[in-house]
Amino acid sequence: MSIHLADRSRPSRRIHLAPAPVRFDLSLSENPFPPLPSVRAAIQREVSRTNRYPEFLPTRLPAVIAGRVGVRADQVVVGSGATGVVMQILQALVGPGSGSGPASDARSGSGTGSGWGSGSASGSGTGSGWGSDPGSGAEMALGVPTFDGYPIMAGMAGVDVVGIPLGTAGEQDLPAIARAVNSRTRLVVLCRPHNPTGTLIPQRDLRRFLGTIPIHIPIVLDEAYVEFLPVPERLDPLPLLAHHPNLLIVRTFSKAYGLAGLRIGYALGHPDLITRIRHLQLPFGVPTLATAAVTASYAAEPELAVRVARITEERDSLREALRRTGLDVPASYANFLFLPGPGIGTALRRAGIAAKTYADGSARIAVGDVEAGRAVLEAVRAMSRPC
Repeated sequence: MSIHLADRSRPSRRIHLAPAPVRFDLSLSENPFPPLPSVRAAIQREVSRTNRYPEFLPTRLPAVIAGRVGVRADQVVVGSGATGVVMQILQALVGPGSGSGPASDARSGSGTGSGWGSGSASGSGTGSGWGSDPGSGAEMALGVPTFDGYPIMAGMAGVDVVGIPLGTAGEQDLPAIARAVNSRTRLVVLCRPHNPTGTLIPQRDLRRFLGTIPIHIPIVLDEAYVEFLPVPERLDPLPLLAHHPNLLIVRTFSKAYGLAGLRIGYALGHPDLITRIRHLQLPFGVPTLATAAVTASYAAEPELAVRVARITEERDSLREALRRTGLDVPASYANFLFLPGPGIGTALRRAGIAAKTYADGSARIAVGDVEAGRAVLEAVRAMSRPC
């Protein structure tokens, strides 16, 4: 069996088959480990005070995050996971209340993609964007396929999604995204590393791209998986934000930190942009548990680094084993692998493995423990055996 990235595509979907009970749920890019013991202890201590309201608007959590990442507190906005923060960004900068109804009728962007997402992600609306007239048809440009939440949130904000197909190696086509920017563009989204392929934008290419986008158009740089990057590939936010005041770096505690159930995300940006986004924060919207969990997580980062190393080692080992079967699995810089080719999703489901699946049968799997990896490998190998 030899299957390559150029063979596959487009929007994601979930396969609903019932041939086997789910033994391993790898459909979400979750951390396979529970929170660290010290983090669990901090959360348990805080539980006894949950009869009390959290801060009316959060100040302590942004200060904790700012101190850790090396920016000012007025450059941080927090929310309910990265998705909650992105929704605040869309509402604040693209036009809150400017559109309603389900997402539909997205426009495909120009590009040199290999059929990746040639049916682009969906979005709709006639919302007024940041600096646009009402009814102008605000647009958001990004590479597809991508995180499923983006077209959903765009539809909620009344924004058309301009989906630019990924390149032949599963990478975001930065020149094509830049060409898609026009007078209707209100937001550009990049993922580093990209979901679902795990590919990484080189730092030089990223900086060149940032310089091509007009300063009035906000750029979201989704760094949900930044902790899985090698240290030399991690960006220093402070100089990057100083050079690009339209940049918003979005991160989360759901992945490497293993706090997906607490829904803690944040964005870093210029104080003027952050102030506008903060206007969309809900009163009492950040639970006290969040501040306790983040503070304890930062204190336990040496332990976290050990866990991240275990995940990345298992990821790389599993990728090499899968490639030996003939599957063209791209190098991943996240905690998941993309498995291209028809029938992959079905084969995994039949083996009792839940995965995020795509229209052509490809799948994305979270990196779990060694046992889960063996099950994935066996399911793929079984595809090439005679019935």
